[in-house]
Amino acid sequence: MVLVNKENLPAGELPPSLRQHLFDVLKLCDVSLRRTAESWGPDRPAPIWTEGGAWYRQPEMWTDWTPGFYAGQMWLLHKLLKDDFWEGKAREHSLSLFPRRLDRDVHDLGFIFLSSYGRWIEQLDGDDPARAELVETIVTAATVQSERWNGATDEGFIYSFNGPQSLFIDIMMNVRLLFWAAANGADPRVGERAIEHSRTSARYLVRRVGEGLGDEDGSVAHEAIFNTEAGRGEFRCLSTQQGYSPFTCWARGLAWALYGYAYAYGATGDKAFLETAHLCAGYYLLNTPGDCVPYWDYGAPGIPDEPRDSSAAAIAGCGMLLLAELDPGAATAGDYLRTALTVGATLTSDEYLGPKHEGEEGLLVGGVYHRPRGWGVGGAVMWGDYFFLELIERLLALDEPSLAPLGPGERPVPLEPGSD
Repeated sequence: MVLVNKENLPAGELPPSLRQHLFDVLKLCDVSLRRTAESWGPDRPAPIWTEGGAWYRQPEMWTDWTPGFYAGQMWLLHKLLKDDFWEGKAREHSLSLFPRRLDRDVHDLGFIFLSSYGRWIEQLDGDDPARAELVETIVTAATVQSERWNGATDEGFIYSFNGPQSLFIDIMMNVRLLFWAAANGADPRVGERAIEHSRTSARYLVRRVGEGLGDEDGSVAHEAIFNTEAGRGEFRCLSTQQGYSPFTCWARGLAWALYGYAYAYGATGDKAFLETAHLCAGYYLLNTPGDCVPYWDYGAPGIPDEPRDSSAAAIAGCGMLLLAELDPGAATAGDYLRTALTVGATLTSDEYLGPKHEGEEGLLVGGVYHRPRGWGVGGAVMWGDYFFLELIERLLALDEPSLAPLGPGERPVPLEPGSD
């Protein structure tokens, strides 16, 4: 493991030893993902987690939300290693997702298309004739996603696959698709709904000190349930699908919120979203172990004997780097950068690096999919591998800004007076 001293490391600097280490890790990931690509081609549905080291896909799907991350890993390796092999593979696996742009049964089109088609667009020349068609694909997917709309009251939201009553914190990462599309020609309503969804999620899913959902700033609930009786629509209660309880903080949900609200601020300039991102980041800093990898739920009763979730750490590390970039003057920006560096050093250590584990096909072990159901606990998970590579990308961009991923873009719709 390449050690990072969080107290003494200057914010925003990538230690030379860590930089070289990250490139060495990318080479190992290249070899590992090539093997996976041989057995999981574009004509075969993408795997989701590893069982005993081997990639696995459920025979009966709960929801198919992860295949974009598989194509996205290929785009990331193409970008970082400049290997045309990965461009060809990434195109094939992205094109296989094209029919999903019209999928009205999931709330995860952002995950599917930003990590595949979004990454594709990012690597095109500005005058590439393919750009218009790819943009249209994302705009279509975003428009379809925006139609999962519960607008029963003036606090509307994009509802989860559970139904119109259900608001998930996960969707904060998927509304990035709507913000992106609104800045690239979508109907203005798409951006308006992304903003309203973000405000509703902040009110009901992100806890704050005082009366309301809890007494810890930045703690996040997984799900809010609303009344769907005709003429009503009020908030009823909290719930969870993958966390320990409605009243604890599921680690991956916290990471989704941290990253999602940083992106929402970058897309809109709305200071309320910036404040929410800082609250979530602050909770992560105060409550995560020193190696910066959280337990799967901050309220799990068996801590310290509960599983850690490396995928949540990778997502949070990306979110903190984005937040520090968007708000460099914040007093905590240096803390975010140092935490992300520590996450990078920890996850690229032998303990978590998949290629260092004999028989492991994934890139990042120690992930958790669904702890209550026992799915994907301890091995690699597809989104964990993707955000692990994105974390490396963002860390390398500290020295090479040209490596930075595609930003949130311009404001998609006019903000309401006083929102700045």
